[in-house]
Amino acid sequence: MKSFSRPHKIGIVSLGCAKNLVDTEVLLKQLDANHFELVLDPSDLGSIDIAIINTCGFINDAKQESIDTILQFTKAKQSGLLSKVFVMGCLSQRYSTQLRKEIPEVDAFFGIGDLKNILSAIGGNFKKELLGERITTTPSHYAYLKIAEGCDRKCSFCAIPMIRGNHISRPMDDILHEAKQLVNNGVKEIILISQDTTYYGLDLKKKRLIAPLLKNLSQIPGLEWIRLQYTYPDGFPSDLLDVMKNASNICNYIDIPLQHASNRILKSMHRNMTLIKSRDLIHSIRAKIPQASLRTTFIVGYPGETDKEFAELEQFVRDIRFERMGVFTYSHEENTNAYTLKDNIPEKVKQERALTLMNLQENISLQINKKKIGSTQKVVIDTLEQNYYIGRSEMDSPEIDNEVLINKSNNTLQIGAFYSVKIIEAGNFELYAELI
Repeated sequence: MKSFSRPHKIGIVSLGCAKNLVDTEVLLKQLDANHFELVLDPSDLGSIDIAIINTCGFINDAKQESIDTILQFTKAKQSGLLSKVFVMGCLSQRYSTQLRKEIPEVDAFFGIGDLKNILSAIGGNFKKELLGERITTTPSHYAYLKIAEGCDRKCSFCAIPMIRGNHISRPMDDILHEAKQLVNNGVKEIILISQDTTYYGLDLKKKRLIAPLLKNLSQIPGLEWIRLQYTYPDGFPSDLLDVMKNASNICNYIDIPLQHASNRILKSMHRNMTLIKSRDLIHSIRAKIPQASLRTTFIVGYPGETDKEFAELEQFVRDIRFERMGVFTYSHEENTNAYTLKDNIPEKVKQERALTLMNLQENISLQINKKKIGSTQKVVIDTLEQNYYIGRSEMDSPEIDNEVLINKSNNTLQIGAFYSVKIIEAGNFELYAELI
């Protein structure tokens, strides 16, 4: 078994969504201030003393990934490759009692917002003066910015409110201060995230403040792009569209998870939406911002979803022609409202329905992309892979959306820089371009 004296070498694993990643980055700043040596990709288990795993507990696949990762590190601990394993995050918050019984090899489990206790467990001290600071782990030119924690929605399928609590908006001044710090550190694109970004401000001022927040952010010098994710459709604030239309550095991109199109399913999901409301919202967005790129997600295989109701969803996707779309199969989560329903759609049917929607979206995406051939696009370069620089337009979030590929022959481009390019070829989910 390893023995050590401070400073320890700590390996960090962050699983799940971008909101979880921000929590990890806050922890990294505190660890660095305590003079711990940090390893962000601890694949060589023998190179670290302590492992900290930030888990996801949202749906079954994410939970299984978290458990598999924990077991990998506890096995390494038992083999003497490292001394301690700590687990934090959503899975730990949701299932701490069960996890302590099932995986006693973990030295300690910590829930959401347990930063002080994590630091104490490894011999560190919480640095209050570092509130709002973090070490970003994304490429240096973009960063996620969390504007709120928790959620007040009661969606029947979702466990987030029981994991992360009620919606709590961050003070606007704190958000603006952090945004300016990020820009000063070289960040050119900020991606706003929370469980429900359009809800921002209701708990502070009894009104939605996402539009004023965006307007203030857009005035930060050096901030090239501001991107909005996780906007809830019910109560979508129309003044948000006015701000987006009038600010050149706010991306014409709206991530708006609709989840379904069948009225009965939407009612059972407690979404407070209908097919007509969804159509009207999309039409109003496209009327105000015709060039907007709309991203949405849908859940298939919800309890009781009939062939007819799935066909309604399929037709909705065919009619609306979303620029970007993702599909999840329903996950039966304990203690949610939907858990009282019978999970009666076979997994094979869930997968078939998801594949049907994605095949449909693939064709829609190809048709939309072909119309861009010959157009000029502003792109940011994220990375270089083999023969191509990989970039994105303002219509695309990193890692989940389309890419713009530029042949590296005769081109020397800078990662994180913006370029004007001409689209010369289109694929299902990618565009090929040349420099202008």
